[in-house]
Amino acid sequence: MSKIKPYKDSDLSKKEQVTKMFDTISGDYDGLNRVISFGIDIKWRKKVVKIVKETQPKTILDIATGTGDLAINLAETNAEKIVGFDISPGMLEIGKEKIKKKNLDQKIDMVLGDGESMPFDDNSFDAITVAFGVRNFENLENGLKEILRVLKPNGTFVILETSMPDKTPFKQGYNFYTRNILPLIGKTFSKDKTAYKYLCESASQFPYGEALNNILRNIGFTNVKDLPQTFGVATIYTASKH
Repeated sequence: MSKIKPYKDSDLSKKEQVTKMFDTISGDYDGLNRVISFGIDIKWRKKVVKIVKETQPKTILDIATGTGDLAINLAETNAEKIVGFDISPGMLEIGKEKIKKKNLDQKIDMVLGDGESMPFDDNSFDAITVAFGVRNFENLENGLKEILRVLKPNGTFVILETSMPDKTPFKQGYNFYTRNILPLIGKTFSKDKTAYKYLCESASQFPYGEALNNILRNIGFTNVKDLPQTFGVATIYTASKH
């Protein structure tokens, strides 16, 4: 597993660097996401919500919740309690404001913490989601083991993550876009010049498709499936627990 970090000259751990990076870009993050993905990320999140909704969970944990986009979308389910969990105080503060404006603060709790060491009991949640967050774990296996621990038996785990198109010409177009256009957009609009370069690099080197399926199975997840989205530029993964 590649240990790509946001700030190559820094002595901070990946975890500390990711926290610093997301705190810095938190104000730009929502707008930039819409620009970078041409708004398609909204459609992908709706698909995640549909998958979760079908399982009728009472409790949902959204890890790497950021500014709470997916947690807010998950309020469409009949869940009694949704926990948005993130390592970045800056992102959570923006998320709390969004939740308050939508009058969802009774349903959604925003909690600060480390996804590789969570303050929840075993078998706590009916459903767990992570959108564009698993590649930011310092140790992917540790993060996935923690998710398995706090997921209830027969619970649903859904990942939404970037992936690489395999077919021509989408593969070449995607490579050109992520290497040349995306960092330029990030530099133009963001306070942190290196953040979007890191997000591109970490996306291009992160395991996807069957490679990530196998990691999930090795951790102990069952019923693992991958559902490529939009020519394969993102993938939704679903898994469960015995």
